[in-house]
Amino acid sequence: MIPGHPALAGWSWQEAGQVLVPVPPAVRAATRVAGATVASPVASPSVEPPPAWDSEQQGALEAALAADPASAASFDLALRLLRQPGSAALRDLADQRRRALAGETVTYVVNRNLNVSNHCVKHCSFCAFRRDPGQDGAYWHGRDSLQQRAAEAQAAGATELCIQGGLNPAARLAGSALAYHVQLLRDLAAAAPGVHLHAFSPQELLFIAEQDGCSLAHVLEQLQAAGLGSVPGTAAEVLSEPLRQRLCPEKLTARQWCAVILEVHAAGLASTATLLAGHIETPADRAAHLLTLVALQQRAWHHRRSGFSEFVLLPFIAAGAPAVLRQRVGRDQPDLQAMLTLSAQARLLLGRWFRNHQPSWVKLTLAGATEALRWGCNDLGGTLMEETITRMAGATGGVAQTPQALEAAAASLGRPVRQRTTLYGEPPSCP
Repeated sequence: MIPGHPALAGWSWQEAGQVLVPVPPAVRAATRVAGATVASPVASPSVEPPPAWDSEQQGALEAALAADPASAASFDLALRLLRQPGSAALRDLADQRRRALAGETVTYVVNRNLNVSNHCVKHCSFCAFRRDPGQDGAYWHGRDSLQQRAAEAQAAGATELCIQGGLNPAARLAGSALAYHVQLLRDLAAAAPGVHLHAFSPQELLFIAEQDGCSLAHVLEQLQAAGLGSVPGTAAEVLSEPLRQRLCPEKLTARQWCAVILEVHAAGLASTATLLAGHIETPADRAAHLLTLVALQQRAWHHRRSGFSEFVLLPFIAAGAPAVLRQRVGRDQPDLQAMLTLSAQARLLLGRWFRNHQPSWVKLTLAGATEALRWGCNDLGGTLMEETITRMAGATGGVAQTPQALEAAAASLGRPVRQRTTLYGEPPSCP
């Protein structure tokens, strides 16, 4: 039995321990002394902001990352960057890096979200989505409803279905969770032939394996055979174990998340990478998370695997969160300027290992996401058509966008725009 989880391969658990970058104990202790309990561009008012970030420091950071993302030098430089206050100079440096890596073109995908069910056995402190069966607001879409939604999406021009939901132990077919999810993919593929199926977070994948008592490798093999095309990199939240013990102790651990991603990439599947930010994390937690993403991407590229297709910043919405966390955060909606600053910092820290950066118009509003295109981002995400998880959290950004609205957002900045596929290719309908 593997110490991390019986479904995980020995090699993935071992490698996950190598790529997961922890917050150094001395930094963690200093953060506690400074009293930094709520995230901000600077760890605490008592921490002196570092010198303004410039191209020389940027070069030193990228050299340190190329040598070893887990080194003390990498962490020190990453933390210096993540303690930078927002400024026009930081914005412009991130925008230059975006231009060098991704060009001027803004991209988006026509897709539909399918949040299959909010029945869930976990109780994460930040989640306003999960429900117990029979509870007010609980739902579980049936086969006909999901197929109808898939067919409608394809008729509206969607090239992707994004499929996620709660951890529902009743989601079984002939007693098997894997059989249920395999059939789900087959049903959607039949209703919308050729549409890319972007489905199941690392938490969901591990839960399926756990329910059936089989290996994650077997789950991935069966889901791929049923049409799984790529995996959303959600459930990462912040890859800092002490923080996860406070934020989502029932969820898979940071090391387990890394192990699942390693197996996803080894299976030939690309995934996204995410960061849930603006709650109780510190700049040091953010540094550990982003450095871990670089290490995972380096590992994928070393083995000539696709790895992560994009980085998505997910600002925390507190409006619908449980009262204790909402009170600690102290605001219902994201601090736009703080999230723009973090967008620029992420572009600079992730460097050449992440070409595509996406803001969340659902969480920031379309106007906020458009502004993020000036702070290092190059992609506006998807049309979504429907969105449940963030809406139930109290977001004000809406649940759907039209291609025309996303194209107008890019045009407002004088930037060219094109529709893309999930993995950033040209849609089949494009000449």
